[in-house]
Amino acid sequence: MDKKRVHVQPFLATDAFSRHKKLINDYLRYYGGSMEHFRRSSANDKTDYDVIQEHHRFIWDEEDEQDTSWGKSLAKKYYDKLFKEYCISDLSRYKENKFAMRWRTEKEVIDGKGQFICGGRKCEAREGLQSWEVNFGYMEHGAKKNALVKLRLCSECSEKLNLHQRRKLAEKKTKKKELKSRKRSRKEKKNRKKKKKKKENSSSSDNSHESEESEDESKKDGETTDGREESQEKKNSEDDSTKAIWSQPAKKIVEKSREEELEDYLEDLFF
Repeated sequence: MDKKRVHVQPFLATDAFSRHKKLINDYLRYYGGSMEHFRRSSANDKTDYDVIQEHHRFIWDEEDEQDTSWGKSLAKKYYDKLFKEYCISDLSRYKENKFAMRWRTEKEVIDGKGQFICGGRKCEAREGLQSWEVNFGYMEHGAKKNALVKLRLCSECSEKLNLHQRRKLAEKKTKKKELKSRKRSRKEKKNRKKKKKKKENSSSSDNSHESEESEDESKKDGETTDGREESQEKKNSEDDSTKAIWSQPAKKIVEKSREEELEDYLEDLFF
């Protein structure tokens, strides 16, 4: 028993790696072989972080939750510990219109990162924050997905986020202006052609009107001369009649007596 203790106690006092190494050396010494059979490939070794990264979901569906494998259950437990009100965004590739989003951890929520501090991953601004609701499109396990997420960003990070949208709006406005200018130029050309046609028609109609007006004026002149001659003849006849009246002696008016008036009245009644 004492001999066993002498050999076992120093073996148990060492750490696990040294014990493992001693056992392998003893096996090779007594049973033969080589160390190549005992070497481990690091490609097959996976940590918990690797497993979570492999099975992670930005938003878990009911179908994903039904899978009870160890890797997915570990990733689901990590997902449940995240806070999903606001996101943290990586804006380092904003010029390529590429953004990365993730949910906040407990420490970030306590510090106010993403809500009272700018949600940019490397930004620590606290003033001029704006809330944004973004339609985040991402690739996950070979499938395209979309999710509406909220962000709290400062003015500089907001410009980075909306850079390409503003460019698109500016391009649309320029295209609209170009189309309007083209339409205006076409309308102006049509109006010019119409004005030219109207001028040509008006010039021809003016010539015809002038000839008609000259004829009308000649007719009017003839009518006016005839009217003047008739008016002069009327005036001459009226003057002759007035002269004849004033040249004759005045007629004497004989007044009848009352008896003669009664007789005339009775004659009218009986006859």
